[in-house]
Amino acid sequence: MPQSASPCPAIAAARALAPQRRVPFFIYRHLVGSVARSLLPVLGTCAPWLKIGRDAVQMDDRLFSVEQRSLALARTNAVLRAHGLVPGWRDETYAVSTGVETPPLARIERAAARVWGTLTFAAHLNGYVRAPGGAITHLWVARRAWHKPTDPGKLDNLVAGGVPYGQTPFRALVRECWEESGLPEATARRATPGRVVHLLRDVPEGVQNEQIYVYDLELPRGLRPHNMDGEVAEHQLLPIEEVVQLLGTDAMSTDAALVTLDFLLRRRLLPAPLQQAWGEAARPLWQAPELHAPAVP
Repeated sequence: MPQSASPCPAIAAARALAPQRRVPFFIYRHLVGSVARSLLPVLGTCAPWLKIGRDAVQMDDRLFSVEQRSLALARTNAVLRAHGLVPGWRDETYAVSTGVETPPLARIERAAARVWGTLTFAAHLNGYVRAPGGAITHLWVARRAWHKPTDPGKLDNLVAGGVPYGQTPFRALVRECWEESGLPEATARRATPGRVVHLLRDVPEGVQNEQIYVYDLELPRGLRPHNMDGEVAEHQLLPIEEVVQLLGTDAMSTDAALVTLDFLLRRRLLPAPLQQAWGEAARPLWQAPELHAPAVP
């Protein structure tokens, strides 16, 4: 297929959502996520704090504190987990919020965030290398460990990780730089921000409603990343031309492909036909999507 006609599968995947299958989830009049209609009967038996309507679910307003809301979610999620409805339990805490800088309305187990469709945050790093003349020639690409609960064995960015409760995207990035690639804090702090990629898509666990904060970091030629936490199987230094070809396949995770695409677009490293076509197609991904469709009659 000629480059002028090549699709980037990750662009379509980022908004592949069937909203009619879900209903919005509110906490004290704040729209914070969505739940599957098929899950409503189960929630009716294990979430007494949830007001379940035909076209929306609402947390009881009498749960007025973060602690009360978090406890209610934790108890229900424990039941869902016991029934196999929250796969890949992580024992990590995420915030339930409407934005990265807004106060949390509750806390939730990371694996359950996709069941409830709540907004999550991630930080990814494009690690690049220049030729002696200054041109960007290569990108570091990682392969996710085969035991990872999501996208095992897929190609990934040099560093990629979720933002837990109590951390900023940049702080999470600095931590992940060491854990995933052995990059010390002084090096990681030289990373510069790119755009924020917004995903809203169906995934096996529920819905990925996520904002990915993109960062770039130039690395010296000869440096070789090394994984510290067992979550990366290998690192590869790939020519830009090969990375572009990968974006036309599903070899990379959707998240990583979009983060890589953001880098290539901003640095104008794509062939002209793809720079225009993929740039136009990806434009909506830099803006927050509608969280749910209008109620189904």
